[in-house]
Amino acid sequence: MEFLKQPWPWYVAGPLIGLVVPALLLAGNKSFGISSSLKHICAMCLPANIAFFKHDWKKETWNLFFVAGIVIGGFIAARFLNGQHPVNISPQTAASLKQQGVKDFSGLLPGDIFNFQQLLTLRGFIFIVVGGFLVGFGTRYAGGCTSGHSIMGIASLQWPSLVATCCFMAGGFIMTWLILPYFIKL
Repeated sequence: MEFLKQPWPWYVAGPLIGLVVPALLLAGNKSFGISSSLKHICAMCLPANIAFFKHDWKKETWNLFFVAGIVIGGFIAARFLNGQHPVNISPQTAASLKQQGVKDFSGLLPGDIFNFQQLLTLRGFIFIVVGGFLVGFGTRYAGGCTSGHSIMGIASLQWPSLVATCCFMAGGFIMTWLILPYFIKL
């Protein structure tokens, strides 16, 4: 049981994630991706006359069970398998963030930025609400999320997925090195 409570090294977790692709292909030519499940949930719960949501979501019910498994698995891991290990970031990153005023590294996300009290500040609103909107917009604009493009799409040699993944990475680098320092100071 103690093995499950430890952070898994990349050379174990990475191949396990990678094996999802052939498993889904063998299990019925299914495509891995999380963002499409939101479309299915909206089509199921909002029977409005919106063309984007008019599709047979029942054919993709397996995807909804997959996402439910992710949520349940995350809950079980956080509730019962949490070894209370500190988040392990590089000392250079911690020093750089501390210079910018971020000091709470006790959780998966810095508590100085991501908490309900910060939501009512300009900085919190930009990070949580505007950032969430941009992630959703970018996912829709790119035709999928990072898991769909970067894991499934590249593994199945899809050119658009390679382009999308390169754009995800470029956007992440630009945000981290050029834009984030200004938003943290708000």
